[in-house]
Amino acid sequence: MAQEVDPSGGRTLGILTKPDLVDKGTEKNVVDIVKNLTVELAKGYMIVKCRGQNDINENISLVDAIAKEKAFFEDHDQFWPLLEEGKAGIPNLAVRLTKELVNHINKSLPHLRNEIEKKLNQSLQTLKKYSHAVPASYSEQITFLIEKINSFCNHIKNLTMGEEPQNQIDGERYITIVRNEFDEWNTFLNKRVSKFQTHLENVVHKYESSYRGRELPGFVNYNTFESFIKEEVSTLEDPAITKLKTITEITRDIFTVIAEQHFSAFGNLFKAAKVKIAIMSNKQETEAEKFLQAQIKVECVVYSQDSLYSDSLSKAKINLVHPFANGSIQEMSYHLQAYYKIVSHRLGDQIPMVIRCYILNEFADKLRIEMLQLIQDKDRISVYLMEDAETQMTRENVKCKIDRLRQAQKKLLEFG
Repeated sequence: MAQEVDPSGGRTLGILTKPDLVDKGTEKNVVDIVKNLTVELAKGYMIVKCRGQNDINENISLVDAIAKEKAFFEDHDQFWPLLEEGKAGIPNLAVRLTKELVNHINKSLPHLRNEIEKKLNQSLQTLKKYSHAVPASYSEQITFLIEKINSFCNHIKNLTMGEEPQNQIDGERYITIVRNEFDEWNTFLNKRVSKFQTHLENVVHKYESSYRGRELPGFVNYNTFESFIKEEVSTLEDPAITKLKTITEITRDIFTVIAEQHFSAFGNLFKAAKVKIAIMSNKQETEAEKFLQAQIKVECVVYSQDSLYSDSLSKAKINLVHPFANGSIQEMSYHLQAYYKIVSHRLGDQIPMVIRCYILNEFADKLRIEMLQLIQDKDRISVYLMEDAETQMTRENVKCKIDRLRQAQKKLLEFG
């Protein structure tokens, strides 16, 4: 049984009993076992003579039984050295077990101290989550509610700025998630540019036949150029709005999670915050969508600085991989490639900037204003700060746990 729970034998102390029943001539084998010469144990062996059933029937006391045991070992030819070595007798066993216990406690103390400190810190963090009890007076309740709202709003503001403390980060940073979404948008535009050459071959023929007038091949029809650019740019509106909605949803969900963290003890306040977050996110998304639509509309007005366009056109002529046989189509492809590259660069920055303005910056700022408006509803202050019974009970349980852990810390310090 000992081998099952202590295979190495490092924690086991062997105890031999009933030495008075050992057969004549086998005493040396028993002595060898006690001296750890037969089956070795790290803590060795001891031998004791307990009261027999006859001693119990005769009501022999423990004191008399110990005296009788001592006399047995002292008078035994083979066992008396074990008594001298402290390896025989119940009193020696008691001393040995006490030493083992003290040694075990001393070894366990550092780990025990660390465990208590760890649990104490965890409990203190849990208590912060449940905050302090709601004040009784109205003026103190107002201050308490303002502090709760400001704490929440500061958290989401730091979140959108990418400056939240390390202990408030659960997984990937919000700003990193948004940045990855913007990178995907930029990648999408770059892919559109790279696929542009293949797309040109099919479409330019159509516009050539529809718009080309009396000009000779190699001359660019501006109507063809402008119509094609407007059509291509207008197709970017839906992907831009989709990206806006994705980031708005991410932001709304994260804000709601943070609201639950701050207002988990106050169900009514959390519900009010969820409503404010939902309304404000929809409002900001609608305004941002209008701005994005206007931005795409502006991009449909074909314009670029002469120097910028000339530089882009020169690069397009150098980098064109598959030239066209038709001179007009070839020249048109240069201009379309050059201008679409400029549009891609502009929208690669402008769309994320619009989203950052409305969803990251203004959302958090306007939500703070809306949350603080809750304070104006004086009749509902006590409703917002109403705690459920479970929260109150949890807070008291955590406080009691903290008191017990601090008492345990104090006892360990006294023990040394």
